[in-house]
Amino acid sequence: MVLIVDSGATKSDWIALSEEGEQLFVTQTLGLSPEVLTREVIEDRLANNFELSKNKEQVSQLYFYGAGCGTDRMKKFLKEIFKDFFPNAKAEVREDTFAAIYSTTKIGHQGIVCILGTGSNCSYYDGHQLFQKVISLGYILMDDGSGNFFGRKLLRDYYFHKMPQDLGIQFAKEYELDADVIKDHLYKQPNPNTYLATFARFIIENKEHPYCRGVIDKGFQQFVNNYIMQFELATKVPISFVGSIAHFLREELTTVIERNDLILGVIRQRPIEGLVEFHKSTI
Repeated sequence: MVLIVDSGATKSDWIALSEEGEQLFVTQTLGLSPEVLTREVIEDRLANNFELSKNKEQVSQLYFYGAGCGTDRMKKFLKEIFKDFFPNAKAEVREDTFAAIYSTTKIGHQGIVCILGTGSNCSYYDGHQLFQKVISLGYILMDDGSGNFFGRKLLRDYYFHKMPQDLGIQFAKEYELDADVIKDHLYKQPNPNTYLATFARFIIENKEHPYCRGVIDKGFQQFVNNYIMQFELATKVPISFVGSIAHFLREELTTVIERNDLILGVIRQRPIEGLVEFHKSTI
């Protein structure tokens, strides 16, 4: 059995294939980001999934693409966990950027591939190798244009009284905005980046409001300036995106891409489907 996994900060999509490439099951766990989770939490999330626990000894190969897996230390950390949980599996761990590339760009073709989900990043693919200009310092300092970026912006504007009154009233009705609750989630609970990203739903649902429109536009333009324009070929190759923010704000993202004379490639909400096709071709 072959397991293919696309793991973001919020959730992980799992697809199991037979050795012949036939789909056996599809399942989902919470995100397994090694940068923000302990070994115990990751092990619990694996063990609490019925399909994974039931089939763990049948897995011979695991292809894991995950947020926070860009360093050798994080890759080793996850491989040790997978070795214990899937005792007969050979595990390959790569950062989620490779999942985005394999699901949007054909081998041998150039392109810039971006992730806009709970977090964000951007890479250039020359058809064979991956190149990054920006080393991520995590959600506190980076992640422009992402779900947690927009969530942080909404909370700051609400507390600094910069959000329009009508929108602020609606925001307060939909979320628990008590300062103690927010600080508990940010500084004491696991996955503060995921918590911040939950507020992005509000900006998506109210994207026609002038305030939200402005925040979205500025956030995407900041992502273009700080990430995409770092590459010399930015205006010459397709720019593809994966992630829920790119998917649900497709029109707004397209406007910013076209305004900057960039070539829009593929937009996918989840890269897992493209990943499966990629790995089927290699089985």
